[in-house]
Amino acid sequence: MAAQDLDAERDAIIGALGPVVDGLVATFGPLCEVVLHDYRRPEKSVVAVAGSVTGRAVGGAMSEIGMRVLARGDEAADELNYLTRTRSGDLVKSSTMVLRDSTGAVFGALCVNLDVTAVHRTHALLGELAGLGTDPARTPVTTFGNDIDSVVDVILDTHRLLRHHNWAGLDRERRLELFRSLDEQGVFAVRRAVEQVAARLGISRASAYSYLSQARATADPTSQGGHS
Repeated sequence: MAAQDLDAERDAIIGALGPVVDGLVATFGPLCEVVLHDYRRPEKSVVAVAGSVTGRAVGGAMSEIGMRVLARGDEAADELNYLTRTRSGDLVKSSTMVLRDSTGAVFGALCVNLDVTAVHRTHALLGELAGLGTDPARTPVTTFGNDIDSVVDVILDTHRLLRHHNWAGLDRERRLELFRSLDEQGVFAVRRAVEQVAARLGISRASAYSYLSQARATADPTSQGGHS
């Protein structure tokens, strides 16, 4: 199928899902948010949104979750009923369902977010009253924002290598590991991300591109493609 026809097909799918976004929120109420993403524009992937759980807006950026899906390409799968936290501490139950065209190519996602903070607090209180304690597992924090640069910054800030080492303190293999990890998370699918990473690490853009090229060349072929 010609690229122009594929784009028209994808536009039609996005358009058909617009009423679904509003309908789901009308059904589940104010604690529900539905976000429709078009990954053809990663930096401004949000094309429709209803509800306000994560504060998204049309024209906003994808989160780390979206980057991860984008990095997996056509191998990406739906992620259903996972828990995450907003940076303000609210507990969110989410599902991310990928959108495919007739060729099977992933080009977007429909995301449903439910604010379950009150439910979690009630559950924890009942557990304490029953002497059951609380679940010690930590729920990961996801950066939901309308600025893609802030999402990239958070991924850099929380990368495990950078918690203990600055760039100068990393040997070559760890530098390659850093770039490989960022690439697997979809960071470099975003425009200007290489320049942003280079600036944060205090290296030249040419050096960043070189490390990225080397990281991709030495990546384990069996790890390419990932999951969701």
